[in-house]
Amino acid sequence: MYTWKSIVKPYLITKDLKPENQETPIHFLRQWITPTKYFFNRNHFAYPEISGQTFFLPIEGEIIRPAIFKYDDLIRMPSKTLILPLECSGNKRAYFDPGVYGEQWKDGALSQGVWRGIPLSSLLSISGLRRRALEVVFEAYDYGERTDLKGIFHYTRSLPVQKALHPDTLIAYELNGKPIPFKQGYPLRLIVPQWYGMASVKWLKKIIAIDHHFKGPFQDIDYNYYPHTDSDEGKTPVTTINVDSIIQQPLDRSILDTGTHIIEGIAWTGAGIIVEVEVSTDGGENWHKAKLSQDFSQPYSWTFWKYIWKVSEKAEYTIMSRATDSLGRIQPFEAMWNRKGYGYNAVYTIKVKVE
Repeated sequence: MYTWKSIVKPYLITKDLKPENQETPIHFLRQWITPTKYFFNRNHFAYPEISGQTFFLPIEGEIIRPAIFKYDDLIRMPSKTLILPLECSGNKRAYFDPGVYGEQWKDGALSQGVWRGIPLSSLLSISGLRRRALEVVFEAYDYGERTDLKGIFHYTRSLPVQKALHPDTLIAYELNGKPIPFKQGYPLRLIVPQWYGMASVKWLKKIIAIDHHFKGPFQDIDYNYYPHTDSDEGKTPVTTINVDSIIQQPLDRSILDTGTHIIEGIAWTGAGIIVEVEVSTDGGENWHKAKLSQDFSQPYSWTFWKYIWKVSEKAEYTIMSRATDSLGRIQPFEAMWNRKGYGYNAVYTIKVKVE
């Protein structure tokens, strides 16, 4: 027997097909763990082909004992499980003013999952990382052309050694209790807690330790903050996730009745934990603390929040949310503009009409 609850459901929001980029329907999901089918998809190239070679992971470069790890051996090694959100650094790019070029993500390049894998530090310990190693490079199987450079490029990123050796930086093989889906990087992907998603390389092909700064285009051109339109002055790398929040419900430009309404949403940060979310229903003149729902056993995970709003006057209202984390970072009223559109985290604002 069908009911409306069984047939009415949200869907991924397609932003592009070549390559496929899709948003999570984040305003309609109140689950602590994003169902796998609703995970956002972010790609630079077409999906890679899977072959037998994909199940072998070489570690080479500034390594004492270069090794090739088999997938079947990796999944038998001591593992770690973490709950954390992945957020594309271009999430909310569509809100920059003046506008910037690139995929016009709104709020849904954000999903939270249960990730299981082997600490990268364990593999580097087995292989033996040389003291002169400065960075660890991660090359993926996906590849293609860029608009700004000639040639074919694999998606490749690096981490500073100290971040690579962090005990929670994982070579992951499971998402939400099952092997990582193909679109999320099967069979192996990197998971880098607290950093934007560009660091969590999918479809791992090989790992190379190097004694210099990696200058691949996805490291040295993309994923940098450029504060000026026509100059690279002030260029800094995109790393830690900014403190941020969204209002899930009500939706922007909703029409509501007088009475009691629940304003609810999500807050997250890449530094510390969320300690406060405030809500304003009068355009920022007055602020009220929202009730937080958190799992302190999973310090990387996001925070749900809600605020009960009683409204009796028919009018138009500007509702805002702003989050604060334990390092004292607070959402600004205006995001730091940058020409590639990364890290947008301005106070979240919607308008509603009560009639």
